[in-house]
Amino acid sequence: MSFRSLDLNLLKVFEALMTEGAVTRAATKLSLTQPAVSNALSRLREAFDDPLFVRNGAGVTPTQRAMALWGPVGDSLSRIRAALDEETFSPGNAQVSFSLSMSDYVAGIVMPRLIERFSESAPHLQWHTVPNILLDAPALLEGNRVDCVIGVYVNETLPPAHIRSRSLWTVDYACLMRRGHPLAAPGRLTTRRFLNASHVDISLAGQTQPSFGSFLASRGLKRNLVATVNHYTVACEIIRASDLIAVLPRDLCERSGDGELVSVRAPLEAPDRVISLFWHQRNETVPAHRWLRDQLVDMFASPGLAAQRALPAAGERRAGSA
Repeated sequence: MSFRSLDLNLLKVFEALMTEGAVTRAATKLSLTQPAVSNALSRLREAFDDPLFVRNGAGVTPTQRAMALWGPVGDSLSRIRAALDEETFSPGNAQVSFSLSMSDYVAGIVMPRLIERFSESAPHLQWHTVPNILLDAPALLEGNRVDCVIGVYVNETLPPAHIRSRSLWTVDYACLMRRGHPLAAPGRLTTRRFLNASHVDISLAGQTQPSFGSFLASRGLKRNLVATVNHYTVACEIIRASDLIAVLPRDLCERSGDGELVSVRAPLEAPDRVISLFWHQRNETVPAHRWLRDQLVDMFASPGLAAQRALPAAGERRAGSA
């Protein structure tokens, strides 16, 4: 198989199967019959000498060969489409639904600002959030199940090269505890007391050890971790009702609004974590996606943070979840 002998129309079918994950949905997207798409898939398999897609229930799952092709093929088709269609996006008249994968902490920052900003200027837009299980983030983007992921990748989830990113803001961490906690008084939170205290932590990515625990382990230290939960709001409720403490974003104290939580500088400070915006390269030039990314960057990007880049980059640091 060579470029000159390949029917390039087959690449449109390949793209539809990758984004839709089912022959029936791909046929609908392309305005073709299901037999026509199945025939095109057979020709693709013959051309690339690979099954490319294997049946998985009512859908299809790409093979490793298909995933390797998807990066350059999807990016190229997206750019060709943008050059030919010259599409524009008018948010004031658009009836579009955007899906964002975020933790409850990040959603509490992002969603109120989005709703406030566009409730009048773009009243027909719909916004949906999806739980941020970071280990599934590449699959969510590759399967076109969400438009963007907003969060922090963890060590186990090095994103593939066709996942793009843009840094948004840096999280300021502190040790949170209930007001009146014995360790809240100035000078009380020594390293020994901090490690011996009962801790609660967040595990969004299905890790057996949360990222702050990994940070301590790298220094040969271990804390008394009593509980891990997968929601920041749950962790705050536990802290309010007990003597457990946690290293969490400092602004959770202000956002709680009841004054029952206080923040103290931890004797062992958590590593910096940058909240970033992630998307699939196939949406790089899609007008609605580009508009969404521009809005998020305009609202949240901190001055001086790295500009848009492809991941993974050589030597780039990977942080914990948020």
